[in-house]
Amino acid sequence: MGKKGILERFQDGPVLGAEGYLFELERRGYVKAGPYVPEAVLDHPEAVRELHREFLFAGSEVMVAFTYYAHREKLKVVGRELDLEQLNRRAVRLAAEIAAEGGALVAGNLSNTWVWDPADPEGSRRRVDPMFEEQVRWAVEEGVDFFIAETYDCLGEALAALKAIRACGLPAMVTFIALEEKSTDGYAWAEACRILEQEGAAIVGLNCARGPATMLGLMERIRGAVRCRVAAQPVPYRTTAEQPIFQKLREPGCPCAFPLSLDPFVHTRFEMAEFALSARNLGVDYIGICCGAGPHHVRAMAEALGRSVPASRYSPDLSLHPVLGAASGRLRKPTP
Repeated sequence: MGKKGILERFQDGPVLGAEGYLFELERRGYVKAGPYVPEAVLDHPEAVRELHREFLFAGSEVMVAFTYYAHREKLKVVGRELDLEQLNRRAVRLAAEIAAEGGALVAGNLSNTWVWDPADPEGSRRRVDPMFEEQVRWAVEEGVDFFIAETYDCLGEALAALKAIRACGLPAMVTFIALEEKSTDGYAWAEACRILEQEGAAIVGLNCARGPATMLGLMERIRGAVRCRVAAQPVPYRTTAEQPIFQKLREPGCPCAFPLSLDPFVHTRFEMAEFALSARNLGVDYIGICCGAGPHHVRAMAEALGRSVPASRYSPDLSLHPVLGAASGRLRKPTP
């Protein structure tokens, strides 16, 4: 029998996803900060393959093809537009190779283009439609199971991505990046998600920019506004009401932590596990993590959801630590 599709898997509970490939591969030295183009797919496929495998081992049920920003507009920036089709196809093949090792799904991936102008939707469509359509076509030909279209701050561009996906007949998960309280074309996020649902999106929600503390409130509104499945993939950073997105995080001596000085703000694995539980209790169907994610976060989230994953074999057991462990005599139980 074939593997269950994304919509079938929801019948068994939340699906766990993992993203953040751009940030993690930049930390490892395989992606250039600034353009953040996924050249590693062509230049260092072994690094992409290994990160897929680590996320799979940690419990991710979806291998997302590393085609975020792999569209014509972005590849022009680094002079690699001629590599566009090869990059998109190889990214899906890498994801599929590792997905097959653990029965995971393969998601095609579309992202915002940075060329959408809310004041000129018709002109914008003429620019972005061909980019989305060719990425979808290549991904479908390589055998993806569904699509994730993400980080749209404008409903118009999200609808353009959805249209391209709907034309191929595969399920579409479309998520917004909530940089402000409304989209750049003036829609509250819950209303924008409701419109996506009406236009045929199977899964809607938010990803990136906001950490758990500033995303869950918006997710509650979205959950109440739609009947379809919802997705939440926050960044693992301690955003606050005063600094609601990680692009605004700062501390004394650091006027802007984004994107290279975010280390002091990273959530622990335990905090991301708590997010996973909160999201499940809220009725979120696709629970994931975005820029800044590490496999240790994913494993902790999986285990919080009651799952034993391959990496659980190596989950912490501090009772065996030579200093902290019970055998050392230094680990004391709290006094009642």
